[in-house]
Amino acid sequence: MTGMKKIIIISSVLIIAAAAVGAYYYYVSKQEQKITIVTVMPEYGYIAKSITATGAVEPVDTVTVGAQISGLVSKVLVDFNSIVKQGQLLAQIDPTIMEAGTEQAKANLGNAKSNLEFQKNNYDRQSQLFQLGAISKVDYQTALNQYESAKASVANTQAQVKLANKNLFYTNIYSPINGVILNRNISTGQTIASSFNAPVLFVIAKDLTKMQVHANVDEADVGGVRDNQHVSFTVDAFPDDIFTGIVNAIQLHPSVSANVVTYPTIIAVDNKSMKLKPGMTASVNIYTQEDSNALLIPSKAVNFKPDSAALKGYKIIRAVRNSIKKNATAPNTNKEKQRAYVWIKTGDTLTERMIIIGLNDDTHVEILKGLSENEEVITGTATAENKTATPAAAQRSPFMPQMQRKKTDSAAKK
Repeated sequence: MTGMKKIIIISSVLIIAAAAVGAYYYYVSKQEQKITIVTVMPEYGYIAKSITATGAVEPVDTVTVGAQISGLVSKVLVDFNSIVKQGQLLAQIDPTIMEAGTEQAKANLGNAKSNLEFQKNNYDRQSQLFQLGAISKVDYQTALNQYESAKASVANTQAQVKLANKNLFYTNIYSPINGVILNRNISTGQTIASSFNAPVLFVIAKDLTKMQVHANVDEADVGGVRDNQHVSFTVDAFPDDIFTGIVNAIQLHPSVSANVVTYPTIIAVDNKSMKLKPGMTASVNIYTQEDSNALLIPSKAVNFKPDSAALKGYKIIRAVRNSIKKNATAPNTNKEKQRAYVWIKTGDTLTERMIIIGLNDDTHVEILKGLSENEEVITGTATAENKTATPAAAQRSPFMPQMQRKKTDSAAKK
């Protein structure tokens, strides 16, 4: 029994010792696990700052076609979406009444001309008699007055004939431009009345291959919007397509809704594909600042802070934080500028450096001063078991123009 107890005691001690040794080596191995520094080289590429807005797609130019006379619509020759040419007949109003008015005016004109001829002959006779002293001056002046009145009556009836012919012409509704019928407000058999104002019969879009987006830009953003700035937008009908345009005008008449002030902004759009249709809702990005050849680094590089305890094998040199103004400036630029700090890896040395940055799209930042493209900028660290450092070429917004460039991270081990 005694020997058995000794064996049990010894076995227990050995098991405990083995567990302690295993725990020790596991702890030491975890403590000595190497830290990998993830770096990236600055590269040239595209970056932009944008604002968002919503708007509606509209034709560049529309014409409303009305009626200048009243009457019964006898024919409608076009429909919605019909392509029309300038001078093309669109509809007809029953011309019966206008034709009768024209005939009446012509008859009145004939009567006035006949009376004019009679009064002229009478005036000529009275004039001769007056020169011979056969009639009084009063009779002569009466004949002259009747002759002048007859001439005025002819002129008046001629104007009435022109008016009647014009009204007859207005029974035919013609297209004033080349375009597409967007809206038709009449049907055959309908009676239209134009006594007080001309009723709208058709709405014609001039050219649907050129469209406009009428965007509403918030007053907080409108200060950065300028003519000819690049714009991208999407519509619900084609969620995978990105359409582009340029800012054409910022209208000075604001709109106020629920105490929110917005400014109508007109964006010119090419619609040769004919995908965009009037009235579509557009989600707009206006690029207020752009640079297609900017020196870029990932945004996370300016947020990196080295852990001196984890990076014992490296020499860490921190920058001297002097009293530089918060918004430091760089020469010959008109962009937003501010200072930031990044860490540069040179062999076993990690050096903190102040830089001047410009545009920041939350994925990349633009370097205006303080870095060159052949320096290794630290973006983060990773261990052998947890390599979760974000790659330098992070996902970009789909609204950004695509860059033909490849970004690679380089990892330097201890």
